[in-house]
Amino acid sequence: MNHAQPKDGIAPPTGIFDTWWPLALSWLLMGIELPALSAVVSRQSDPEIMLAAFGGVVFPIALLIESPVIMMLAASTAVSRDLNRFRRLQRFNMRLAAVLTVVHALLALTPLFDLIVVPLLDVPEELRGPCVLGLTIMIPWTWAIADRRFCQGALIRVGHREKIAQGTVLRLASTLAAGLIAAWLGGSGIVIATAGLSTGVIIEAVFARWFAQKLVLPALHNAGPSKQSAPPSLLMFYIPLALTPMLVLAAQPLASAGISRMPEALACLAVWGPAGGAVFLSRSSGIAFNEVVIARCEDRGAIERLRRFAWGWGCVWTLLLLALAATPLADVWFGPIIGLAPDLVEIGRSALWLAVPIPLLTFLQSYWQGLLVHAHRTRAVTGSVAISLAVITAVMGIGLMADYWNGLVVAMAAFTAGNIAQTWWMRLQWQKTTRAGHQIPAASLSAPEPI
Repeated sequence: MNHAQPKDGIAPPTGIFDTWWPLALSWLLMGIELPALSAVVSRQSDPEIMLAAFGGVVFPIALLIESPVIMMLAASTAVSRDLNRFRRLQRFNMRLAAVLTVVHALLALTPLFDLIVVPLLDVPEELRGPCVLGLTIMIPWTWAIADRRFCQGALIRVGHREKIAQGTVLRLASTLAAGLIAAWLGGSGIVIATAGLSTGVIIEAVFARWFAQKLVLPALHNAGPSKQSAPPSLLMFYIPLALTPMLVLAAQPLASAGISRMPEALACLAVWGPAGGAVFLSRSSGIAFNEVVIARCEDRGAIERLRRFAWGWGCVWTLLLLALAATPLADVWFGPIIGLAPDLVEIGRSALWLAVPIPLLTFLQSYWQGLLVHAHRTRAVTGSVAISLAVITAVMGIGLMADYWNGLVVAMAAFTAGNIAQTWWMRLQWQKTTRAGHQIPAASLSAPEPI
């Protein structure tokens, strides 16, 4: 594919859909990863224990540890405008990844697991062994995620979004291949899931690094020093961005801790992964929209077009999740596809409909978050997630006190309420930003271009 040479390290203009679909495809493929692994694990020995260990403990903890590097893609997209800024952010990213990898290793390989994770999540004794093994296998996860997302952000900045989707296809294929090989070798369900995830993400990181060296460095070298203003401090710019996914993903172990203390704990922990996978699959393309807003909000007529795009595609994905939740498709998803036992299928089906608004809310969050990041108002983004986490905690607390509903139903209701609060707060903060005088460059307010 031929690409026009970026000017000032910025990708040449394309339509919003053209910018979005490779990123959406990448996130959609990542959304397939967890349900696919759950489907393999559910067909091995001790499926309820292994699914509960993976989806209820190992995966939420691994996500929480790597959460500070998740926004590195958005940061790299916004900052990597010349070679000097690219190198500075890369050094910052590697130091952060090293610290987080050490934290992960300490939790997996030392008594800290028993001192912190077991009491925090109230881990049942039968899950302890699989959880420690799974966390150990996933030690490389954080470093690979950090390097991959940094390189992907830079690839987006210089106009090579298609490499993101290509890398994700490679990752999904590698994940499934590694998982199937582990199953063929007789590995337990936790080994299958975690070995698959670690292998896939490492291979995708190598792919992203290779193309960053090949495509990003020459483009930024030729572009010369950027004339765009840089954040006054990388640390002050990135800390609120890092806190944002940390707070988001803190809700995962929080939910697991609540579920494990409510009725039908082990069954709900086993279904938590497949149910969360269905919700993530439906909202994944909305998460991708954040980078689109950051990259495109300076285009002519972009603000209104991006807003319409968020509402339109958000409604599409919400309707698709509604169709899954309100029809026999839910039985097909949890039964033949994921391979859960009939009693677990019923638990999943009864909770899924509570998450129906989340895809639309995700698109709207990405819209306002992208505008706020563009305005360097990253603290406003962090505040929105803090409010979401507070609402989730409150709803989970109500569920614990009531001791009536099963934990999965309470968790789904809590996550939907939290997303509503987060979306409202982001909208409010963007309105305050515009009233304070921040303006997207005038070119974006001109006559709109076709989407």
